[in-house]
Amino acid sequence: MTVRYDDISVEWLGYATARLEAEDGPIAYTDPGRYGVLDDYWARDGDLVVVTHDHHYDPEGIRSVAAEDATLVIYEAVDPAGIDRDVESIESLAADYDVVRVDDEARVDVETPAGEVTVWSVAAYNEPEGPNADADGSVTHPPGLGCGFLLGIGDRTAFWPGDSDALDGFAELEVSVFLANIGGGGIVSDRHAAAGLAEAMDPDLVVPIHYDTFEGIAADGEAFAGDVASRSIPVALDARSANQ
Repeated sequence: MTVRYDDISVEWLGYATARLEAEDGPIAYTDPGRYGVLDDYWARDGDLVVVTHDHHYDPEGIRSVAAEDATLVIYEAVDPAGIDRDVESIESLAADYDVVRVDDEARVDVETPAGEVTVWSVAAYNEPEGPNADADGSVTHPPGLGCGFLLGIGDRTAFWPGDSDALDGFAELEVSVFLANIGGGGIVSDRHAAAGLAEAMDPDLVVPIHYDTFEGIAADGEAFAGDVASRSIPVALDARSANQ
């Protein structure tokens, strides 16, 4: 299902992969691939691909969505050498694409044939004293492991927090479309925290993603959508992608 809001369309392809397209403008993908969500998907139309952290780094997924002249914006801590999967190096990707490494306070203006996309990176993590921390304060996504991305595409902004708690600072962002991470599972914000963040952020549209792709991130998407809608915030649910 493709969700359309004014001059931007959003399609959730499964797991952390969303496709965003401005009308007559650029196409961007978030964290493409993993868990078979892009099997047999070879659009190769993405002007921009963003990667938040190691867990979402999938070069095969990147290659399945990236256009020949695509720009890849990859968080600086992504390190294929430390990933316990057999993955292509970033240097190898850089032979075919324009690769930009960013910290969690960066701005990158990406020029594409269809127009400019502005990329802002923001700190994103599990809080050591937050809901996803163990008794000793250890977390799956400590500060510095990954980031979130705010994308200025067309006349709108889209926010993808990556694998993060619902941090208070996110509410300070000016967000048109919130790609809400609701998978919970002790690793990311659950649907209740994400709904609370949506209310604080007050975006024009919420599209939940990153849930039900596997058992560990199961969530009730319909309950989340109802919770958000009860707060007078537009929400679009794509249950088909959740169960790919």
